[in-house]
Amino acid sequence: MTDLFEPLVLRGVTLKNRIGVSPMCMYSCGPDGMPTEWHLAHLVARAVGGAAVTFTEAAAVAPEGRISPADLGIWSDAHLPGHQRLTAAIAAAGSVPGIQLAHAGRKASRKAPWEDGPAEPGWTTLAPSAVAFGDYAVPRAMSEADIEQAIADFAAAAKRSIAAGYRIIELHAAHGYLLHQFLSPLSNQRNDGWGGDLNGRARLVEEVVKAVRAAIPDEVPLVIRVSHTDWVEGGWDTAETVQLAARVKALGVDMVDVSSGGLDHRQKIVLGPGYQVPGAVAVKDGAKIPVAAVGLITEPAQAQAILAEGKADLILLARVLLRDPYWPLHAAEALGRPEAIPTPPQYERGWATFGRMQRLMSTAAVQARL
Repeated sequence: MTDLFEPLVLRGVTLKNRIGVSPMCMYSCGPDGMPTEWHLAHLVARAVGGAAVTFTEAAAVAPEGRISPADLGIWSDAHLPGHQRLTAAIAAAGSVPGIQLAHAGRKASRKAPWEDGPAEPGWTTLAPSAVAFGDYAVPRAMSEADIEQAIADFAAAAKRSIAAGYRIIELHAAHGYLLHQFLSPLSNQRNDGWGGDLNGRARLVEEVVKAVRAAIPDEVPLVIRVSHTDWVEGGWDTAETVQLAARVKALGVDMVDVSSGGLDHRQKIVLGPGYQVPGAVAVKDGAKIPVAAVGLITEPAQAQAILAEGKADLILLARVLLRDPYWPLHAAEALGRPEAIPTPPQYERGWATFGRMQRLMSTAAVQARL
């Protein structure tokens, strides 16, 4: 039975527990894609909270691969000093620094979501086919040269990530971004070797995996995030995801981070606690590969049950960590295992006082009822 606080070994990296900070876009860079003080404060706070791995938000492998002009980037060596500062701080806080490498494809050239609308000034977006995402701009169908450049950009960004100090690399092939766009028949309408059947539609993902695996040291784990379903009839589905997972496992992927949706506005997502866990189970059982579960996992007992029942190997948390950066510490307390994630010594006084106050309040409440 896997425990939430049990270490996890992926290649040459050992995670101290099974809790991770999922990549979450902050839309807080300047137009050059450099990490800012916001990224430092945001990521380090969650590393201090006890997460075993702390992933950056999606880092664009090319300028045109940004969702918005405020996205994080790692397409040039000029980005290295800022990323090195992030990795050093995350590691000093006791967490493994990870990075998600991404290209937004047709879902690019937008303002931050709280502003909405196209970026000003924007740029021409790229996609497998000239099919728009909803009311977004119609993208330019990628040429062979564009595709080869994208593969090279992912590999170069992976090398740069290692130089920056990241110890886990995740490829973003979910949520309707470029790699997912090639996978889904809803967005990939090509009739050449990069489209058509699963072999063609999966080809870009496989080529990127091969290029990145060759670009990074053998001891560095490679993770891929996928949407296991488009939630649209005729779209990418769980059965195809299982096949893809088996293929990329053979190419050197160590874990599949299982999410869903994001490709088509017609999606009808059935929301509920842990609603994406069944996809993780299908991939884990079907491809015999470690998986990360993510999506409306909010309670410690819920996370523990997912692991204990063998449904996943790692729990990635997103929005709940925006509300509570110290969720791992609170989870250890809630599950009666406070020693599993020790309180940072700098915070001991506050934690001890908090515990005493809780006990006193509980005693007072009991006495009041007598």
